[in-house]
Amino acid sequence: QVQLVESGGGLVQAGGSLRLSCSASGGRSGVNTMGWYREGPGTARDLVAVASNNGVTKYGDSVKGRFIISRDSAKDTVSLQMDSVQPEDTAIYYCNYRRGVSWLPVFVGSWGQGTQVTVSS
Repeated sequence: QVQLVESGGGLVQAGGSLRLSCSASGGRSGVNTMGWYREGPGTARDLVAVASNNGVTKYGDSVKGRFIISRDSAKDTVSLQMDSVQPEDTAIYYCNYRRGVSWLPVFVGSWGQGTQVTVSS
């Protein structure tokens, strides 16, 4: 069973920056994808950004050009640099780990407990 530990999150003003990190333990060797999804108020869990350990990355349309995901495949950690955040980025952010290279469907693999990001206007 893969366990995920998230860190980061909190309150930030619009236009500011925030960084989330996630580390995985218990994963098996082989290709896998780690990344972030989020649930905003009244919205379904949706893709933010993911990165596989063989170099594939995928971003949600609403964060392209503002967020950058980085992956340390040797340590099975992933970080999300969030710049130019906006109130609509307010959500609970969940770290995800799945085998293979994929980002859909959403509810696949292991999940972290979630970390709250709140952007004030």
